[in-house]
Formats: sequence, C-alpha cells, structure tokens
Amino acid sequence: MSESGTEVLFLLPKPVESSYSTHVTMVSPKGRPIEGSSTYRMQEFEHVIFRTLDAGVGLSAYAKPELESNTPVDEESKARQAKALETAGIYASTDYANSPTEGFLDIGGVHYHGDMFVEIARYARLATQIAAQEQFDVVHAHDWMTYRAGIAVAALSGKPLVVHVHSTEFDRSGENVNQRIYDVERQGMHAAQQVIAVSYLTKNIITSRYGVPADRVHVVYNAIDFDGNNLPGEINDIGRNERLVLFLGRITMQKGPEYFLGAAKKVLEVVDNVRFVMAGSGDMIRRTIEMAAEMGIGHKVLFTGFLRGSDVERVFKMADLYVMPSVSEPFGIAPLEALSHDVPVIISKQSGVSEVLTHVLKVDFWDINEIANKIIAVLRHPSLQKTLKEHGRFEVRKFSWNDSARQCLDIYHKAMSPLSLVAN
Repeated sequence: MSESGTEVLFLLPKPVESSYSTHVTMVSPKGRPIEGSSTYRMQEFEHVIFRTLDAGVGLSAYAKPELESNTPVDEESKARQAKALETAGIYASTDYANSPTEGFLDIGGVHYHGDMFVEIARYARLATQIAAQEQFDVVHAHDWMTYRAGIAVAALSGKPLVVHVHSTEFDRSGENVNQRIYDVERQGMHAAQQVIAVSYLTKNIITSRYGVPADRVHVVYNAIDFDGNNLPGEINDIGRNERLVLFLGRITMQKGPEYFLGAAKKVLEVVDNVRFVMAGSGDMIRRTIEMAAEMGIGHKVLFTGFLRGSDVERVFKMADLYVMPSVSEPFGIAPLEALSHDVPVIISKQSGVSEVLTHVLKVDFWDINEIANKIIAVLRHPSLQKTLKEHGRFEVRKFSWNDSARQCLDIYHKAMSPLSLVAN
C-alpha cells in the first residue's frame, strides 16, 4: 500500500516491539492528544502512520491505561461518537472497572488474558476518538477483533467499511464455535460494503455460514516477500545422516498436528533415517508431545517451540520436506515460504493455498496413509524432490504483495461507489 502511494493510518492495539519487528526501523515516536496512544512512522513505509492504542490486558500484555481521553470534546461530538459506538453494539454502560483481569479466552489455541470483549470495546472507543480528528476515505478492519471498531468509525465518519477475513471461527474451532465471536464476525461482515477473503475456501464459508451475498465477497490471495536470495546455503556445522521433515505453525487443532504425527509413525515403520521437526507453540503442544511418546516415536520427533527471524530461515535450510496437514486453513503462507527456500511441499486439500499452487503434493488432512506415502516418495526419489523444488521455486515467484495491494485498492474504489453504499 505504501509503495503505491496510498496514505494509511494504521491503528494498532499496542506498540510494536523492535525485537519482534527486525525488518523495520522505528523513527521518532511522537505523542498525540488521545491518552493511551502514540504515533510513529517506520522508515520502510513512507506513506504509513502508525498509531498505537494501549487497549488493555486483553489485546496486549500491558497494564490498563486510563479509560478516558484528556482531549476536550464538545457535547455534540460526544453524542455522535456514542451513537456510532452503539451502532457497533458498544454502549456507555460497559463496565471497565468490574471487568476481570484474570482468566483467559482461548481463540484458535491462543490464550488472551483478561476480558477480551471489554478490551475490544475499549479499542473501538479509542479508535473512534482518533477517527473524529482524521481525514480518510475508507475504513479497513482486519478480522473480528477490530470489526466493532470499524463499524463505529464508519458510522461516525460516513465512510465505507471493508472487512478483511483472514480466518473464521469455523476455521479455529470447527463446529464448536464461540457464539459471541461468531456474532461479532457476522455483524462485521454484514455491516461492510465489501468483504475481502484470503481464499475461495474462506469465501465459501462467509457466504454459506454467515449469509453474506457472494457479489460482496472478493478473494485476494496472500503473498510473501521474495527477492530471489533465499536459496539454501551449506550448513557446515550440522553433520547428520537423517532426513528432516518439517511441520511449522501453531500447534493447535486447526493445524492438524496429530495427523502429522500419525503419518510420521507410518513413515518410520518403513524409513529409519528420518527425523520429524515440529516448530511452533500452541494449546496442543503438551498433548502432542505426549502423543509422540505414546506412539513410541518421541526420540524421532523434535519440538523446537516458537521460532522467529533467523531461526525460521535456518530450519527451512535444514528441511528436506515441509508438510502442512491443516484441518481448515484459510490460506497458509508457510508453504510459500518453504518453496522460496527450495523445500518441496505437501499440503492439505483443505487449505486456501492449495487453490493456487500446482507443483506441490496435495492430500486430505485426515488421510495419514497417503501423507506417509507421499513423504516416503519424496525422500526416496531424488528426481521427484528435484522436480518439486525447481517447479515450486518458479511458481512461488508469481505471488506479489504489490498485486494484493492493488486488488485491495480496487475493492476500496468499489466500496466507495454510490451503488455499493446504497446497496448496503
């Protein structure tokens, strides 16, 4: 977006810590009138202003800020903001003082501490205060935690709302959905002039499970940063005769770790010189470790915990094969990253990325026999591995964030058209 010259005001629920953002440089943080917020730019993004909102213990790991802004606001403006918030289902009676600070909400295997819904309301209030002072053309909300803020800002400003669906409650929880989260997701999708889905798999869920008209849902695929410099180098300090099969992602129900282990056991019954690496963390990590031990393959499965930055690069360079057996994957960027590192890939047919990749091996997530057969085929047949590498590396070049950004801009213009605003 920034490279296209589009001006973006990005409201984050917490500051980005530099240790987690090694690809950007923080420059000149400056205070702003809204209490509990700050403003900064990153050198890499010329046209983006980042505003951080200390939204509380739910959306960030920080202590709760003061609840009210010190910025003088006239009564008429207060009334308009209150009405906009009510449109989003957020009322003045929301009780911050009595919200719990202990406990957690489990969302897709990620534990959010405190009362998540109260913090979402706080984020919406602060976002609405900031929006009252800014000029913009479109409101773009990413996933359910920001939908109510997006609805409120759109109601206050009269600007069109676009919601971006990166995953749904059905992806995260299967049929055992959290009704409150589902209700917020549905509210946001129906309030939006246009909806962006990361795959046709996700679009089908949006239309069938949430009742959104198909002509308002547009698919924009994710991409990766690919500069052609990801070719694996020699790893001279690691001597090994074993082949490495990699699982990299959150270890949660959605990602299918038990199917990876089930296939691993069957592979090890046929091929001995192979080790399975599970890189990631999540609510199923303990159970997954126990499963590996119960299967008698614990000595052949390495659990690395969560990896970032250079460690991710390193594990891809070590891998002979990457497997993503996701039960329901809206898109799945990790297979693109694997291909960019010359690692052949096996992915589940129940993933959005399977819609756009040809030179990979595809399986049903539940078919551990077929997953095992394909793992063995790749490890035993160098010609197959070579073909998957060469064609996969060429194929991944077609994915570009610039293309994704341009498609989003087209959707913004569609949302801004009078017909779209009237139809909604």
